[in-house]
Amino acid sequence: MSCNPRKICFITCVNNEKYEEEEKKYLKHLYVPKGFEIETCFMKDARSMAAGYNIGMKQSDAKYKVYLHQDVFIVHRYFIRDILSIFQKSEIGMIGMVGSKKLPENAIMWDGPRIGKLYANITYKSTESILGEVKGSWENVEAIDGFLMATQYDIPWREDLFTEWDFYDISQSMEFIRRGYQVVVPNQTQAWCIHDNGFYNLKNYFRNRKKFKKEYMT
Repeated sequence: MSCNPRKICFITCVNNEKYEEEEKKYLKHLYVPKGFEIETCFMKDARSMAAGYNIGMKQSDAKYKVYLHQDVFIVHRYFIRDILSIFQKSEIGMIGMVGSKKLPENAIMWDGPRIGKLYANITYKSTESILGEVKGSWENVEAIDGFLMATQYDIPWREDLFTEWDFYDISQSMEFIRRGYQVVVPNQTQAWCIHDNGFYNLKNYFRNRKKFKKEYMT
């Protein structure tokens, strides 16, 4: 499939129609630079996050793709303009809103310092979380949080390794770095996204952490 350099595709794995409709409302309010177009791809009944993202990636000819959770809403109206500006640096392959400059040895991102911002909904209240200030227009990181991941190159997601819903994001960060691309977190005057995050299911988390460490940290 040929690549359309004037298109941005938003890809989400969904199992909740209310979240899907809410996400569409926020996307409609984004400023779209002249000459560009956007499309949406909502993946239902995906076997895993990586599998769903691979299907969405192959279905779209957009050069720029934004992979985001169904409970993430972009509130920064000039989001598209600003990520395109960052992607003008060809060595930058992927952008996230929150990231780890140095992944801890245990591979658990939140066990170490992070940079970036987001609005998090906690007990019916939206609070801006500033996890660490970004110096300059952006900073390089080793891994980004999967609630939003924007790319300008198509690199397969490791559905061969991560067959559930954990570590697909840190894995993809490593896949971009392996290929010589930078992974960055932008400087956000105010957080660009709301994450309506709730309870985390860690049932399979530590099994997938072992897979990650074996593949990328040995």
